[in-house]
Amino acid sequence: MRPTTVGLVGLLLFTACPAAAEATDDPYAEARAAMVREVALDAERTAEWIGKEKLSPRVMEAMGRVPRHLFVPPELQDFGYLNRPLPIGYGQTISQPYIVALMTDLLAPEPDDVAFELGTGSSYQAAVLAELVAEVYTVEIVQPLAASATDRLDALGFDNVTVRAGDGYFGWPEHAPFDIIVVTAAASHVPPPLIAQLKPGGRMVIPVGSPFLTQQLLLIEKRKDGTVTSRQVLPVIFVPLTGGH
Repeated sequence: MRPTTVGLVGLLLFTACPAAAEATDDPYAEARAAMVREVALDAERTAEWIGKEKLSPRVMEAMGRVPRHLFVPPELQDFGYLNRPLPIGYGQTISQPYIVALMTDLLAPEPDDVAFELGTGSSYQAAVLAELVAEVYTVEIVQPLAASATDRLDALGFDNVTVRAGDGYFGWPEHAPFDIIVVTAAASHVPPPLIAQLKPGGRMVIPVGSPFLTQQLLLIEKRKDGTVTSRQVLPVIFVPLTGGH
């Protein structure tokens, strides 16, 4: 359930495992560093929309650690650090790195946070979040993707991510409330169960709009008194949210 592309007024083109990625013999280290630099340039190019010219250093460092090439099919690993989405099967894609970085930055993750993700997909977004928060709970409606994500995260040592196969529209009440929530597919509206499971003072990032058309990336904030605010960040195009709802 990743975005197929970012339709940002024609501007955008369409960064790995904690310790393992730091190995000096990592053949993708240079490509990953180049990806991080391009993400930084995209932030500068979109400053008018996102309200800043630079993303959080913590987020950028996480992007530079997570081995994106291991989250794509083997035949696409050499393309793993292009700043664009890539197919992962079942009609889904791994998100464009800039969008992963931006959505993560908007969530303003803190080390003690508990995060919920609707739409695991390749588990790349979950892995980036796992570098920055205490726990990540993520739900994927495509069972084979949920299974492969679990195996991948286990193999890479991300022991603070829990994956479940199911309909993420309804959140994960057993682990709520969540400090941050990220939705990685386009919804026609903000799911009420996710608002209910967002902790006061928490943040949610979600693309909202019509399927396969330009949507708006929204930042939802729940104030301490329980009132909810939202603001549009920038136009995007994500694949649609699916499920019984």
